[in-house]
Amino acid sequence: MGSLFWNLFGGFGHPCFAGETVTVGSKNFTESYILGEIVAQLLEDDPSLTVQRKFGLGGTGIIYEALRKEEIDIYVEYTGTITENILKEPGLKDRALLQKKLEDLGMTISAPLGFNNTYALAVRKDFSEQHHLKTISDLNKLGDQARVAFSFEFMSRSDGYPSLKKHYGLTFGKNVKSMDHSLVYEAIQNNQVDVIEVYSTDGKLETFDLEILKDDKNFFPTYDAVLMTSLNFVKNHPLAWEKLRTLENQFDEKLMQHLNAEADLNGKSFPAIASTYLERGAPDEVEAIFKRVWRRTKEHLLLVGVSLVFSIFVGIPMGILATRSKLWGQVILIFSGLLQTIPSLALLVFLIPLFGIGTLPALVALFLYGLLPVVVNTHEGMVRIDPRLLESARSLGLSDWQRIRLIELPLASPNILAGVRTSAIIGIGTATLAALIGAGGYGAPIVTGLALNDLSTIYIGAIPAALMAVVAHFLFGFISQIVIPKGLRL
Repeated sequence: MGSLFWNLFGGFGHPCFAGETVTVGSKNFTESYILGEIVAQLLEDDPSLTVQRKFGLGGTGIIYEALRKEEIDIYVEYTGTITENILKEPGLKDRALLQKKLEDLGMTISAPLGFNNTYALAVRKDFSEQHHLKTISDLNKLGDQARVAFSFEFMSRSDGYPSLKKHYGLTFGKNVKSMDHSLVYEAIQNNQVDVIEVYSTDGKLETFDLEILKDDKNFFPTYDAVLMTSLNFVKNHPLAWEKLRTLENQFDEKLMQHLNAEADLNGKSFPAIASTYLERGAPDEVEAIFKRVWRRTKEHLLLVGVSLVFSIFVGIPMGILATRSKLWGQVILIFSGLLQTIPSLALLVFLIPLFGIGTLPALVALFLYGLLPVVVNTHEGMVRIDPRLLESARSLGLSDWQRIRLIELPLASPNILAGVRTSAIIGIGTATLAALIGAGGYGAPIVTGLALNDLSTIYIGAIPAALMAVVAHFLFGFISQIVIPKGLRL
């Protein structure tokens, strides 16, 4: 039984179960998507390899953990991020020593791809002229009057805002907002904030009228883009690694900024941008969209369907048990309620060390979130049954199991089915977050659209998810006509 469970669920997201499958990862911002797609298309030149994409994997902690657990094989990282966030050695600048320390962890990197995508602070040019701002130090003139917006990751990184604040003695006070990086440009364009953090290769820098403030105290480290992979991958796929190393020193800041702008400003898809860069024919966009939607639909159905089945088969017995003992009832109901208080993304991240990334941790999280409606409705449906009916059943000599099966469950079925319907609809919505840990589904285009600030891409995931919820609502209405006894139907 244990081996069967592993074959069914333990292998989800593990490339090693797919033979010669190579899994390319990316973080959830434009540049990482583009470079990930270029890497994937280069690997697809080898007909002996099946290339799997796990894009939009959230921050450094998630994607590095995926690489360490061999959930992915390769992704593009930055040297500054490696020294600051992975090795925890912010002063490390020697490339040979960096490589040695990574090899001690079973990892390796390529030579730089040719561009340095460092952090920078930017303000609107009119704001810069008004307050005579040229350097980051000049921001101290503003005190706590400046309105500031930084990305969530920048706010928590060791080389981000906390250290920057100390290094420059910045006094922004409480006027610092955290938001997704893709939204900071909209905020500064709409005059909602004055200062934002940018990447030096951001595509939007081409058109937004921004002043990049000079890092006059040399705070930000070098962020050379490199291919990061495991020593096992290099050993097992030496030709593929050599092929990918042809990307070394092939980019510069201007080229990368242009590629990012193709996505951020011109609305081109990542596969189309990668194909153009690699001088290949552009893919059929319409056909690609239909294929994407169909693939994401199957992924979303898997996530919701499997987790719902487990929520039903565990939740209903828990609800029944809660009616048999006041102590167990309190424990079960409190436990189910506490699960709902854990933020969805936090639960997904918490499960990564236990189950890795991909489908399995997403299924576990959705199963846990789906328990409360099923447990509570089962409990409520059964405790509201007229005690006289239960006493009559006992008088007839029915056993406890017979009373549950023949009397209590049928009478409680309207409540139970309502709980299952609620659980299903919650699952459809919550499953969109699973894309952040590589589980796919409708959340993948939503996460991509957020990275691009592109509503049309968001709609590719949001509209089908909404339609699936509507279909689920009517489907359970039909099921209720079969499951619920005629005398109890509304």
